Amino acid sequence: MTDISILPASLAVSEADLFGPLPDTGLRAGADSGTPTTWTRVLLDAGPLNVGIWECTPGGWSITNRPTTEIVHILHGSARLTDVSGEVRHLRAGSVCVLPMGWSGRWDIDETIRKVYVVVEGL
Repeated sequence: MTDISILPASLAVSEADLFGPLPDTGLRAGADSGTPTTWTRVLLDAGPLNVGIWECTPGGWSITNRPTTEIVHILHGSARLTDVSGEVRHLRAGSVCVLPMGWSGRWDIDETIRKVYVVVEGL
């Protein structure tokens, strides 16, 4: 079992929760390539802080002026993040990435990806 510490309490999350089935959350809104389907499990929804596990099948979409900051840790799969300057970052299992508030660019999922995410509003 993996423990995820959340102050002031602790939330125990089993390995099956990280790598097992997730609830279906439908098609990725705004997709302009492929038919990316998502699955999500929210682990913590505490106002400006949201933590969870997200999975998505291949496809792509643009993001303009992110309203939040997101930190991601890729569990499996592969994707490309392209920022507005054209710089491409390849993400795969083990990659960690921070998308700051105001970031604009593009997600392209090449191989079904699963990530742990932390989203913070106002940061």
